Amino acid sequence: MNYRHSFHAGNSADVVKHSLLIALVRALQLKDSALTLIDTHAGCGLYDLRSDEAGRTGEAAQGVLRAFADANPLLEDYRAAVRAVNEAPEPRLYPGSPRILAQLLRPQDALILNEKHPEDAYALRGAMRTAPAAVHERDAYELWLAMLPPRTPRGLVVVDPPYEQTDERTRITATLTAAHRKWAHGVTVIWYPLKERPTHAVWKDKLRKAGIPKFLNVEHWLYDADQPGIYNGAGLFIINPPYAFTQSLPPLLEALRAALAPEGHRGEISAEWLVV
Repeated sequence: MNYRHSFHAGNSADVVKHSLLIALVRALQLKDSALTLIDTHAGCGLYDLRSDEAGRTGEAAQGVLRAFADANPLLEDYRAAVRAVNEAPEPRLYPGSPRILAQLLRPQDALILNEKHPEDAYALRGAMRTAPAAVHERDAYELWLAMLPPRTPRGLVVVDPPYEQTDERTRITATLTAAHRKWAHGVTVIWYPLKERPTHAVWKDKLRKAGIPKFLNVEHWLYDADQPGIYNGAGLFIINPPYAFTQSLPPLLEALRAALAPEGHRGEISAEWLVV
């Protein structure tokens, strides 16, 4: 699956990913000690929902626009993050993870961004020109390991690849295992798209066998049955999530499910520990 950010900006996967990312960072910031936030596949940083790429899929209508039409206060932090890059009430621009993470920075925190695609890296530097962020143009998996452990006492790594390469999941599994050896207490978030349950179950089983503790899995299935030919939702693997985050997760997940369920489908969103 090729999942370039520009074609899918503001879709249901972004709503879930960014809602949970905001909640996760805020939970980590309940402690005063500094955080280093690292985004290994940062993309362009900011997206025009009226661009040719976004218009070709039209997925924002089933994502960010649904979240804005929903009155649930649990989604307000997410809506506020999107409003921060827009002047009009209805969003035209969509902030990628780099811009959202930049909004959350405290004076003691650091932000490190990486994007390998030259054109996207150029756009990312432009989108982040007013933010205190270091921008790299390197292989994401090399950078992931090179930045660990961070200089600050605590940190968060966000891994959000386009899944263009057939070995993407294999590289994630290998790099995560190596990263855990270097930085066992670090928090890591890995995003992935979903199509078929059986295919995805194979990867989950491999990750479970890696034996990395405190390994949480959040999955959002849009449709009530498998849709092998199309995108059917997305999930997050979260290693070492803080207690405050996991305690607040159930009502937030239900709010996201209700806001994003396609017409005629209830949808499904769940959180389970792969390894406790």
